[in-house]
Amino acid sequence: MKNVFSKLFSQYWNPYYAIGIAGVLSALYFGLTNTVWAVTGEFTRLGGHILMLFGVDISNWEYFKLVTMNGSSFERTDGWIVWGMFIGAFITILLSNNFKIRIPKQKRRLFQGLIGGVIAGFGARLALGCNLAAFFTGVPQFSFHSWIFMIATAIGTYIGFKIVSMKWWKGKPVLKKGNSAAAIVKDRKIIQPKIGMIIAIFYVILIISFFMSGKSLLGISAIFGAAFGILIERGQICFTSAFRDLWVSGRATMTKAIAAGIAISTVFTFIVIMVYGFEPITKIAAPSTFIGGLLFGLGIVLAGGCETGMMYRVMEGQVLYLFVFAGNIIGATFLAYGWDHLGIFNALVKSGSKVNLLAAIGPIPALVATLAMLGLWFAVAVYWEKHYRFGTGFKKGANKQHGY
Repeated sequence: MKNVFSKLFSQYWNPYYAIGIAGVLSALYFGLTNTVWAVTGEFTRLGGHILMLFGVDISNWEYFKLVTMNGSSFERTDGWIVWGMFIGAFITILLSNNFKIRIPKQKRRLFQGLIGGVIAGFGARLALGCNLAAFFTGVPQFSFHSWIFMIATAIGTYIGFKIVSMKWWKGKPVLKKGNSAAAIVKDRKIIQPKIGMIIAIFYVILIISFFMSGKSLLGISAIFGAAFGILIERGQICFTSAFRDLWVSGRATMTKAIAAGIAISTVFTFIVIMVYGFEPITKIAAPSTFIGGLLFGLGIVLAGGCETGMMYRVMEGQVLYLFVFAGNIIGATFLAYGWDHLGIFNALVKSGSKVNLLAAIGPIPALVATLAMLGLWFAVAVYWEKHYRFGTGFKKGANKQHGY
């Protein structure tokens, strides 16, 4: 038992396994709830609740009507996906003794994280989804907008990489004297796993209470939210690194793992749709999709993490990502304001339409085409990794960090 625990929490998991399991769970969650794994829609609603707290009347804001503001965050399935992800990630972080308050040596990084978060949050909601709803769960739903978003995000991350490589962005490095904290680390190894187990027990009790009180959907969301949180933290799943590493070092491990995970999710989601007759969740493909993806890709690189990466890094104690989280909510809320007040819908969204590949070309061709595109993505990533002109000295050391 001790060896199993050590294997689970002493090192990070192979991202192929973590993302593959997430892909299966994502399809299963869709089958149980007829909705998808997503987070930024709830970030937008949180922004709406904050506005209402300060007396702002949002009842006539069209975007909030679109995402619906029924109940509080703790009364919605999307809410418990988000809070479950935070809690699941936090439990595994504590069990692996990885929680530590970390403040960036360069305080400018806090402002940069905030700005990056604002841009990413605005872009994600402009495209009606982030790296999850418009990407990881969007492709398996056969929504054409996901492919537009994916290409735009790749371009945006490249632009972001060029910006963060500039001297004016990096600033001057801050050097501090080393500090030995062996006693603190020893205490942490004793206390953190115990706290993690206590939180896990209370969370299980909460889930049981949902089912006993007839709120089974909330219970299901809480279970899957925690499972997703565990997987993204243990697999260190971050879509920012998946793209950014291609430009920085040519390393494509996360890129390939995400392609494989989406392919797995696509097959299982297809089975759910065919067997249960569910209507796939399709979003509008419009100029807003491309522009939103471009801004999202730019923002996540400036911030240093996407929505999933931000969530587990917040729970690790990285203060920077609290600013990124706040920025996401601000950006999403500003988009909600601009949707009708600034004419964003009429200018960038209204001309678009919902295109689902299942309806457009038929179920089997849609499945084959989607898997073929994902296979091409995987092959391009392999080729890129092998032929990247600066990559030779980076890949071995980078792979050793994650233990695979």
